[in-house]
Amino acid sequence: MATNIQLSKPLVTGPKPAAPDQGGDAVLERLTQKIEPPRMYQVVMLNDDYTPMEFVVQVIQEFFNKDREAATQIMLKIHLDGKAVCGVYSKDVAATKVDQVMEAAAKAGHPLQCVSEPTGS
Repeated sequence: MATNIQLSKPLVTGPKPAAPDQGGDAVLERLTQKIEPPRMYQVVMLNDDYTPMEFVVQVIQEFFNKDREAATQIMLKIHLDGKAVCGVYSKDVAATKVDQVMEAAAKAGHPLQCVSEPTGS
């Protein structure tokens, strides 16, 4: 199955190849394109006065693959500072993590909030 792809800029430039009857050789130069890495997003969990600390630790362990010690440290930062970064991911992965946390919190009947936001860099 062939697809037609139209490029806004040609990938290969240089002199046009000589006509077959002229017998000349042509060299094409390759242009390098700068590709930026995808923008990263941090998943931030917000503090509330109702969600049990133990539940927050379990969620961090399950969805962010943290050990109990790291999950407890993140939970304490959420509790003391009002929010904390649980991980940094590409946009789609961060959105999925937020959805997973929010679904688990709703299922358990907790008002835990989680958001993703672009990183500063």
